[in-house]
Amino acid sequence: MSQTFEARVIAAYGRHALVRDADGTVREARPQGRRLDIVCGDQVRCQHDAQHDSTRIVEVLPRSGTLYRSNLRGAAEAVVANVTRLVAVVAPKPAPDLFIIDRYLAAAASAGIGALVVLNKADLPDADQLATELEPLRGAGYTVLRCRRDEPASLSQLAAALQDQIGVLVGQSGVGKSSLVTRLLPGVQIATQELDRDLEGRHTTTASRMYDLPDGGALIDSPGVRDFAPAISTLEPGSMGFIEVDSLATGCRFQDCRHMREPGCAVIAAAETGRLDARRYESYRRLRRLYEDLGRAAAPR
Repeated sequence: MSQTFEARVIAAYGRHALVRDADGTVREARPQGRRLDIVCGDQVRCQHDAQHDSTRIVEVLPRSGTLYRSNLRGAAEAVVANVTRLVAVVAPKPAPDLFIIDRYLAAAASAGIGALVVLNKADLPDADQLATELEPLRGAGYTVLRCRRDEPASLSQLAAALQDQIGVLVGQSGVGKSSLVTRLLPGVQIATQELDRDLEGRHTTTASRMYDLPDGGALIDSPGVRDFAPAISTLEPGSMGFIEVDSLATGCRFQDCRHMREPGCAVIAAAETGRLDARRYESYRRLRRLYEDLGRAAAPR
């Protein structure tokens, strides 16, 4: 006899997953067939074989709030699904790459996912300098929070922002995403590691995992990255998901302006006068070029 039920994927690693049903029962499961792609956060339909005590995922239910990345061929790959809040985490160490943060924010904006930025390890000496570098994001409309390891109360704003949300922590390896989870959820045990001697973060999380938040909602801890390329098919083609570019583009001469070299471009004019942050504009240009390169790679030959 087999039992069919719906569940949420709370962890996904390769062809294996953990699913939790409406009663809170957690089971190990595997997708049925090679073409069934599952990610953390998915709502799925499962069949449990009581005789062999095995569970198969037979269907992925419609997704919303899905974060996608591009593979080397330009095709879209889901990272997490059904999230409502993306939390981009950055820290003074390892050396921050704000272009990665920009790309996560662009992917979230294009997917209709609310986003905020957390400056973690704000007790380190270089935190004030990094806070200054993050000001353009605040000016663009993003909330930027500071979390100190020596001040437990500094997490209160982050906890409030995640209440009743399905959040996902993203960012470089070693910025302290898993440590944030353990501080938000003291009873949860997650393996964390110190940074390497060269201050490059190790990958301490190898699979995305969802945890319930005490005041409602849930939080997904995702593996750290060294780079991130949003899926080109999901990016908003006019602004690339840069919210300040989207706002400025209404003043461009041409409706299909790429904001690269076109005459009468309001975005270029804003960058030249300082109304648009120079680093953010350079980040937009890099993503635009990547978008076009991946588009050519994905085109039929």
